[in-house]
Amino acid sequence: MSDQLSALFDYARLNLLVAAIVFLRVGATMSLLPAFGERVVPARIRMVLAMAFTAVVAPAVAPGLQALTAAPANLVLLLFSETLIGLALGLVLRLFLLALEMAGTLAAQSGSLSQMFGVGGEPMPAISHLLVAAALCLALMSGLHVRLAAALILSYDALPAGVFPAAGLMRDWSLAHLTRAFALAFSLAAPFVIAALIYNVAMGVINRAMPALMVTFIGAPALTAGALMLLAIAAPMMLAVWSAGFSSFLADPFTIPR
Repeated sequence: MSDQLSALFDYARLNLLVAAIVFLRVGATMSLLPAFGERVVPARIRMVLAMAFTAVVAPAVAPGLQALTAAPANLVLLLFSETLIGLALGLVLRLFLLALEMAGTLAAQSGSLSQMFGVGGEPMPAISHLLVAAALCLALMSGLHVRLAAALILSYDALPAGVFPAAGLMRDWSLAHLTRAFALAFSLAAPFVIAALIYNVAMGVINRAMPALMVTFIGAPALTAGALMLLAIAAPMMLAVWSAGFSSFLADPFTIPR
């Protein structure tokens, strides 16, 4: 009986240690994840979600981690490397929301709507709040939790546990996705920037033709109304482009885009 209890104790200790190692990566990622890591989500809920993702990921990667738990020296390396990898993955995922925030800010400034701020969360224009909330709902409806769990499991193949990630690899990977985030933000806001450019050129021509006419007071309401109508037309396409890019990243998150 004592031998069976001892074996059961060793088995439980080994699996709990593996789960703790997985929790380091999952918990660090969870702090920056879109939807699950938002500030409006209570800390206790985020903790429960991190434990739930750990319960999903740990059985899939346990065979490769059990050998690392034998040496106590590995635990110190795992503490730092797993946390760093989790933060890097969460930050790259957060870049997709930052791209929407930048796109909303560009659109709001182009349409003279940047003074309209939301009531909660991050200090962003109302357009940014609208785009971010719609994108999070769209991602959750399309099975974000399943794809995030798959990406976390895949991360152990690209960035193995117990190996400190190479600085050059992390630099190239992070900068490539940062560049793509800025490109995506400008692409999404391009219709508003182009419309604002046409408006300002037209107002300049009218002002030169009729200097006594206060074109600003006449054109400002038209610019705001046009920006709102353009938002109603372009928002579904903007969200479709963003969702396609986000899904493409989750399908292969560790390939450096060119």
